[in-house]
Parts: sequence; structure tokens; C-alpha cells
Amino acid sequence: MTVRKCIPWPDKRLRTAAAPVEAITDEVRAIWADMIDTMEAMPGVGLAAVQIGVMQRLAVVDASTERGQVVRMANPEVLHASVQPRAHDEASPNLPGVHANISRPRAVTVRFLNEAGAVEERDFVGLWATSVQHQIDHLNGRMYFDHLSKVKRDMLIRRARKAQ
Repeated sequence: MTVRKCIPWPDKRLRTAAAPVEAITDEVRAIWADMIDTMEAMPGVGLAAVQIGVMQRLAVVDASTERGQVVRMANPEVLHASVQPRAHDEASPNLPGVHANISRPRAVTVRFLNEAGAVEERDFVGLWATSVQHQIDHLNGRMYFDHLSKVKRDMLIRRARKAQ
């Protein structure tokens, strides 16, 4: 399909919660296809529709080593999160040139509408769980650096501005 441009921080859309998806349509499938192409071109392990300026609760994740295992999600929500944390170096194409070590639950159970339009519940572990949580944050108007202290967050944003 098409590789789309990621909107740059501090675009207000990155701080706005996305609208729920009512049904899986051909338009939704086309957006997912563009999102997958965009994610692969970065390369990344996930992408939320908000990152490309589409204000719908859509996300794609592929944390497989061989690729081609993309999970397409509409309206994803975490039902359960493990107590055990996992730290991972996270970044975003919306704020290029910087990254930060973020601690999130190691495993999550997520409910979402899948590409067939059915409600699905799936467990994600490790990098998959990290990426899913990262994308859900985007859909809720949050960035990965919101998990940092104010001092660390401000430093990260200053470094990103200098890098540009």
C-alpha cells in the first residue's frame, strides 16, 4: 500500500485520545495496510494510527524475529497486566533521535477487534507486550516518555530538539 509520514512531536494529535472504531471495514483494512508498510519502513515493532495522523483506535504490532506475524488491532485495551516488570529501550518516529529505558508489565492480556471484526483476547509477553502497551499509550494520547520523571522527560525533549 503506502508508507505514510509520521506526524512530528509536539503535534496536538499525539496528545489526543483516538476515537473508537465501530466496525472493521475496507477503509480500516487499508489504513492497517498503510500502517504495516510504515512500520516496516522505519523499521519498528509497532505503530498506532495516531502516529500517522489517523485519529482512530487502530494499532499494528509485529515483534517476531522473522517478521510477517503482524497483529492488527482495533480498540485494544489491557484487561490484565503482570506484576513482573520488563525494561526496554523505547523510541518513537514522532520524536526521532532519542530513546529511553521504560519499565512496563512483562505480560499483558489484551482485548481487541481483530481483522475479521471479531472480539479477540490475546496474551502478549516480552517485546510483544511492550509494543502493545506503547501503541495503546499512543491511542490514549500518551508518549513513552510520559513514563519518565519530569526531569528526565524534559532532558529527552531538549535532546530531541537539538538532534533535529
